[in-house]
Amino acid sequence: MPPDTVIVEAPARLHFGLLDLRGALGRRFGGVGAAAPGVSVRLTASRAGTVHAEGDDAGRAVESARRFIASYGIPGGARLRVERGIPAHAGLGSGTQLALSVARALAELYGIPVGAGDLARAVGRARRSAVGTWTFAGGGFVLEGGRRPDDDNPAPLLARLPFPPAWRCVVAVPDARPSVSGDAEAAAFAALPAPPEREVERVAHLVLMAMLPALADGDLPTFGRALTEVQEINGRWFSQVQGGTFAPGPSGDLVRRMHGWGAAGVGQSSWGPAVYGVVEDEAEGSWLAERVRDALGGIGRVYEGAFPPEGARVWRGA
Repeated sequence: MPPDTVIVEAPARLHFGLLDLRGALGRRFGGVGAAAPGVSVRLTASRAGTVHAEGDDAGRAVESARRFIASYGIPGGARLRVERGIPAHAGLGSGTQLALSVARALAELYGIPVGAGDLARAVGRARRSAVGTWTFAGGGFVLEGGRRPDDDNPAPLLARLPFPPAWRCVVAVPDARPSVSGDAEAAAFAALPAPPEREVERVAHLVLMAMLPALADGDLPTFGRALTEVQEINGRWFSQVQGGTFAPGPSGDLVRRMHGWGAAGVGQSSWGPAVYGVVEDEAEGSWLAERVRDALGGIGRVYEGAFPPEGARVWRGA
C-alpha cells in the first residue's frame, strides 16, 4: 500500500562539461558530472485533494507536481513542503533536482513505478543535459550520451563510476549575478557557434582515455588535469555568450586560486557562478575550503566533502 507521507532528499549536481555542441554524429550535447557534496534539496509530501506547496521555490514545486499528475492521470494532489533548497540559478541544477524530487514523491505516494528517465520526461527536464537526471538516480561520476533531434527521451546513461572515497570536492557559490536559465538558456544555446571538430574530439578523448581510467585507478592527478582541460575547452565554447571563459564576477578568479592552492582539478559547474576544486583527501579539502572562505570574505557559500556515493534518498512515512 502506498505511504501517506514521503520525504525525498536529493544532492545538487556538478556539471563537469559538455561533450559535443556540433551534433555531427546525430547526437548533441552529452556530458559528464557528479552529485555535489554538502548541498541538497529536501521536501516532504503527503496526499491531498489538490496541489499545494510551501517553502523555497514553492511555485516551481507546484508546477512540477501538476505536470507529473497530468502525465500519469493521477486522481488527486499533494501537499508539499520544501524544507531545504539548492541555491537557485547558481549552476547546481536546483530546478532539475527539485522537479525530480517532487515527481519521485508523487510516484511513491500514488504507487507509480517509474525510473529517473520517466520522472524527467514527465516534468519536462533533461531537454539538453541529462547529468542531473542521472545524479538524481545514483552517485558517482556519470557520463551521458547526448540527445537525438526530435527525441523527448533523456540522454542515455553510458557510464557510472564511483569516486575514490578519500577524494574531496570544494564547491564555492559566490554571491554574483544569477546564471542563465529557462528561455534565456535556450536562446544562449541557439546563439552558440559550432565549436571546432578537433576540440570536440579532444573532449571525448579526455573523457574516455583519461577521466574514466583515472577514476578506475584512483589517479587524481590525471583525472584533475583532464577535468581542467575539458573545462578550459568548454569555456571557450561558451565565452561568446557568457562573456569569458567563466561566469562574470569572481568565479574565474576563484577557479584560478583553487588551482594555485593545489586543487588537482578545477572548473565551473554549468553556467556558474558555482565553481569547484577536487583534492586528494579530507585534510586538503578542509584546508582548501578555508582558503576559499577567506577569499570570499563572507560573500557567498562554501561546501566541502566527499562526492556523494548515492543519489536521491527516499523515506516512506505512515
